[in-house]
Amino acid sequence: MRDSEWRKQLRGLISAKERTELLRVKMPETAVEERVKSQRVEVNIGLTVEQAQREAKRCMDCVNPTCMEGCPVSIDIPGFIKNIERGDFSEASLILRKTSALPAVCGRVCPQEKQCEAKCFYVQKLKKPSVAIGYLERFAADDELQSGKTSVPEKAKPNGIKVLAVGSGPSGLSFAGDMAKAGYDVTVFEALHEIGGVLKYGIPEFRLPNSIVDKEIKLLERVGVKFVKNFIVGQTQSVDELRKEGFKGFYVGSGAGLPRFMDIPGENFNGILSSNEYLTRVNLMGADSPEADTPVLRGKNVVVIGGGNTAMDSVRTAKRLGAEKAMIVYRRTEAQMPARVEEVQHAKEEGCEFLTLTNPVEYMSDEKGRVKQMKVQKMALGEPDAGGRRSAEPIVGSEYVIDTDLVIVAVGVSPNPIIPSTVAGLEVAKGGTIVVDEDTMQSSIPDVYAGGDIVRGGATVILAMGDGRRAAKRMNEKLMC
Repeated sequence: MRDSEWRKQLRGLISAKERTELLRVKMPETAVEERVKSQRVEVNIGLTVEQAQREAKRCMDCVNPTCMEGCPVSIDIPGFIKNIERGDFSEASLILRKTSALPAVCGRVCPQEKQCEAKCFYVQKLKKPSVAIGYLERFAADDELQSGKTSVPEKAKPNGIKVLAVGSGPSGLSFAGDMAKAGYDVTVFEALHEIGGVLKYGIPEFRLPNSIVDKEIKLLERVGVKFVKNFIVGQTQSVDELRKEGFKGFYVGSGAGLPRFMDIPGENFNGILSSNEYLTRVNLMGADSPEADTPVLRGKNVVVIGGGNTAMDSVRTAKRLGAEKAMIVYRRTEAQMPARVEEVQHAKEEGCEFLTLTNPVEYMSDEKGRVKQMKVQKMALGEPDAGGRRSAEPIVGSEYVIDTDLVIVAVGVSPNPIIPSTVAGLEVAKGGTIVVDEDTMQSSIPDVYAGGDIVRGGATVILAMGDGRRAAKRMNEKLMC
């Protein structure tokens, strides 16, 4: 049956009015008292078949689906959702994989509420909750992975041209998947001992299980992507040396792995860590285990500085590692936090505290040099900055002291400097990011493209994947000329 025919049949089974009267599904979750016991217990459980099909019925299958305008990788959103409604889950997954290399990942960690769901007909026209696009994406992808009957998208005939990606995070994986499907000989070089980049070291398993990332990577291997671990492009071998080995195109997705600190007195005391170090050691090195060779520091009174998803990941991790008090300190209001609303809600449910309009100004230590207190200052919202966001201004004389024995700093990251510093002629911006053409992701060097955090300085998983797709499209066009 042709696509148009079965979609017409679906529309006839339930009226548009009936669709709009259905309530948005709620994601089933692991009980709070259970999930806070372990770093490895996923919070969101996933939709049942009945829940997914009911939610799929809410989709209006718009003639001009505005939801797709909000998707950086251009997923056919109504197409995969309508297949869920009619029970063809494998076709739904296949539609997802045509444009997304990591649907089971994106269904869990992408900020759909700010992207595709924000453009949904329900939000734009009816002022109602959107179709749960992210939940349905996760459902279709998980159903495929759990069934073991994974489908590989069509692949072009091998063309013998070698290309590579630097870094195995979402941007590099997205680029590699598209180039492999286009027939290229693709290798991904990863500096660490595991494939996955920030998906492995930066996102806790209670949000994104490593097993899900591994399954997605195995599917990319089936498409033909090759992976090399413990290899630092720019140190193990230079880009020039790799050119001599026959690589014709380079995509730099090496991320932003350098932590930022606040440069305030006492910042070098023991017990003050970057969120990068804290999460990497727990997520990738098992440092949360008492038997670990290098166990991570633990604290009873843990303070996390920042208001993004990484801050939420850090404070929730601290709670799972036994903190009696785990607190977010953020200089703006909760409404201005860049973290997903869901992550903030989960953190509160798990007993994490929030101290907003507050900023650290100094640390104090005990006689052994371990942080014991933090002086903070109250803040007030001032005039909007260049981006329209109201600035946070200190209130003179409002300083006070809070107790803490472990501080996690999650105030941003800086780009990995290895590629920018080792590739002659590569144009680099003041902040260390690689300068690219925004439409093509091509750098100042014709065969070098880049995307994700190394270009943006900080990006969501799906934006980084969108960069990888654009770079793959342009590189393919250039190499096929």
